[in-house]
Amino acid sequence: MHVTHSFGAWFDDQSRVLILGTMPSPKSREAGFYYAHPQNRFWRVLPMLYGEAPLVGDIPKQKEFLTRHHIALWDVLASCEIEGASDASIRNPVPNRMREILNCAPIEAIFCTGQKAGTLFKRYCQKDCAIQARVLPSTSPANCAVKLEQLLERYAVIRQITDRRKQTEL
Repeated sequence: MHVTHSFGAWFDDQSRVLILGTMPSPKSREAGFYYAHPQNRFWRVLPMLYGEAPLVGDIPKQKEFLTRHHIALWDVLASCEIEGASDASIRNPVPNRMREILNCAPIEAIFCTGQKAGTLFKRYCQKDCAIQARVLPSTSPANCAVKLEQLLERYAVIRQITDRRKQTEL
């Protein structure tokens, strides 16, 4: 099935960290926002890093959280052929233009949620960015081999960056 990204990047002119997935899942496309599948652990992990309650299914609070912590969300791809939410099935990828965010926000770090997002970023987007992306484990329910504690440990680098930025603003 050919899929075109159906909603925009989430960022503002204060975003410091950019987190990239591959392409929104069917549930995310239906909801119109990122990581909307109720079994995806993204909206459990990110708030937990900051000592906050999970934000599963609460898009207004998710957006407020991202803004408050200077985190931008987008996907590497603007369109592709994909079966369901299977990154392994991606064919004919068309990348998003990362400059849309990088020209507007002082992004200091880029993270990809999963190996496929990292591979696609490196292949299609890296040359246009002055920042190399770091690959974090996918929070997808398909990546159940990586436990919640391991996700928290690996994603902690995001909080380290945003906290460091907040300290320099004081």
